[in-house]
Amino acid sequence: MGEHTLRVIISATHPSLAGHFPGNPIVPGVVLLDEVIAGLSGFVGKPVEVLAMPHVKFLASVLPEQEFTIEYTTKSEGVVNFLLLLRGEKAVIGSLKFRINLKT
Repeated sequence: MGEHTLRVIISATHPSLAGHFPGNPIVPGVVLLDEVIAGLSGFVGKPVEVLAMPHVKFLASVLPEQEFTIEYTTKSEGVVNFLLLLRGEKAVIGSLKFRINLKT
């Protein structure tokens, strides 16, 4: 598989932002991880099922309408490392264990 990069922007109208936090919205970590997982299928080229997230570390907040990139790198069979970069700086780092989703 090798490497893959994805560009993402979370809209200011995203439903999760209304309560996270009123007047000072920050994109919730679960939304960022959802984007990481969604992009993984594009990296693999097939639908995937995430089995575990053995390592995830949040290093910086992401605001709505800020463009960020997600970089994926193959670690081993069924394991990928990811790096979410905001203005070239690390915002989230981690790894995912996955398998090809045979149900679709």
